[in-house]
Amino acid sequence: MDALVQRAVESITNSKAFRRIDRLQRFLAYVVEETLQGRGDQLKEYSVGVEVFGRDAGFDPRMDPIVRVQARRLRLRLATYYEQEGQSDSVLIDLPKGGYKPSFRIPEYGMTANKVASVTPVPRNAVVVLPFEDLSAGHDMQYFCGGLTTEIIQALGRVPGLVVKRGSAPESQQSAALAVTGSVRKKDNLLRITSHIVDTLRSFYVSSETVERPYDNEFTLQEQIANRIAELISTNVGDRLAQATALAGGTNNLAAQNLYLQARYHLEQRTEHGLQRAVEFFTRALEEDPRMAAAHAGLSDAYNLLAHYGVLAPAEVWTKAAASATRGVLLDDQSSEAHTSLAHLRATQDWDWVGAESEFLKAINLNPQNPVAHLWYGASCLSSLGRLDEALAEVKLAQALDPVSSIISRNIALVHYYQRNLDRALQHIDLTIEQNPHFAAAYWTLGLVQDQRGEMDEAVAAFKRAIELSPPSPRILGALGGVLAKGSSRGEALKILNQLNELSTRRYISPFEPALMNFNLGRRDEGFALLAKAFSDRCFEVITIHIDPRFDSIRSDPRYETLVQKLNLPYRGRDQPRQPTPFTLGR
Repeated sequence: MDALVQRAVESITNSKAFRRIDRLQRFLAYVVEETLQGRGDQLKEYSVGVEVFGRDAGFDPRMDPIVRVQARRLRLRLATYYEQEGQSDSVLIDLPKGGYKPSFRIPEYGMTANKVASVTPVPRNAVVVLPFEDLSAGHDMQYFCGGLTTEIIQALGRVPGLVVKRGSAPESQQSAALAVTGSVRKKDNLLRITSHIVDTLRSFYVSSETVERPYDNEFTLQEQIANRIAELISTNVGDRLAQATALAGGTNNLAAQNLYLQARYHLEQRTEHGLQRAVEFFTRALEEDPRMAAAHAGLSDAYNLLAHYGVLAPAEVWTKAAASATRGVLLDDQSSEAHTSLAHLRATQDWDWVGAESEFLKAINLNPQNPVAHLWYGASCLSSLGRLDEALAEVKLAQALDPVSSIISRNIALVHYYQRNLDRALQHIDLTIEQNPHFAAAYWTLGLVQDQRGEMDEAVAAFKRAIELSPPSPRILGALGGVLAKGSSRGEALKILNQLNELSTRRYISPFEPALMNFNLGRRDEGFALLAKAFSDRCFEVITIHIDPRFDSIRSDPRYETLVQKLNLPYRGRDQPRQPTPFTLGR
């Protein structure tokens, strides 16, 4: 049996599901070897953290949930492996929940693993070419369809920066941002060839063309169709290259460009220090080039996020944020970044949902490849309007445009959380942490999800890890207190509440988290008084209070409804489908 298990481990670690994931390979190999050596019962979170993940002797699993996060990922990867490549394996390896000792068993005939939905980001520069369908009455054009598919792949292969894949089934579309498909019909000596370019994320046709030609020179005809498709997609790639240039702020001043890019980096960290540094670098960029519209937009975003994350009082920064966004639009009305910043302010500061959506759509129309526009349209506008399916689609599109952004990845998990799809939220936040294990905002979201799953110890550990990665952070400290208040640690929650009250004498403390702590402590009157102040302050979190599961317990209270009406939402709590405005290649 030991030899069979070892061969099974070798098959798993060499599979596509585990390829290039060294952490999970080491994790699996270690726990299996320890179990085969008779030490499986001694496998503990501490030993795995030290031996597999390189934590030092001071590793505290209560503060750092790395082992639990990776254990969940290992279980998901094993399920994926047995669903796909490992269906015929002679030994099945499982990692039961609640421990780290694996189990081994011989599969029964016909057994299959549970299917796990993939949340792997779709490469934005990838195109999959599907076989053209032979719709001729005699079905005698298969050879022509195959030649056309090959010609298209060759033509696309000459487009710089493009990753081209050959697909064999409609499901192949999930592996690329664009898909090429079509059909061929022959009647007498006339060919009708229809080709489609499909946006796989939004599920609409970007381009659809039909040509009719005499069937006299098939090679020339195949080449013409292939070159036309390559031309359309090449234009799209060109737009994305132009976007990369725009990311430098749209200025020829090299010093301003460098300062702008540094500011964007700090903004992406979403920590107090990072946001303050972003303000500093955007300001310095504008000193180099005062007419740099993207830097004005970035400065607006930085001020706005300082309020969102409870670093400064909203009233203290919103005038600056609005002035910077307006200045950006006045300098360059064609700046997608400036219109995105203005839209974000209309949603989060003004609660002007019609104006915000109009401005977001204008920003997206100006630059369909602007990931921040799609992110904030989904996270700050559509989510608040209760249109969560649309919100998820927008944030996923943002991720396709910027697959390495931790904040975008985190927001996908957050939308799943609002949808009450906690398993999918947990799966995606685990992937975010794997991508960036030092991203505090991801651990904050992990704490929210585990709280709703009833995994209180896990939630506490996640919030403590977030605090450790992002000191000081009264916002995350308040979230920790909210979880502690629900359990047997009310004394600790009260200490945190007192700590926040004391801090409020020296700096701004958002009343939102203390309100939640009071609700969880059973002090509803105090909670509503603080929540009313959060609405008065226009704290960022109140725009999603009606979809946030943490407030389910107070929804029946008339005071809750009175407050939520202040948001001026035209509707809430359910998706209201809107037909997306499709963007076309070459725009």
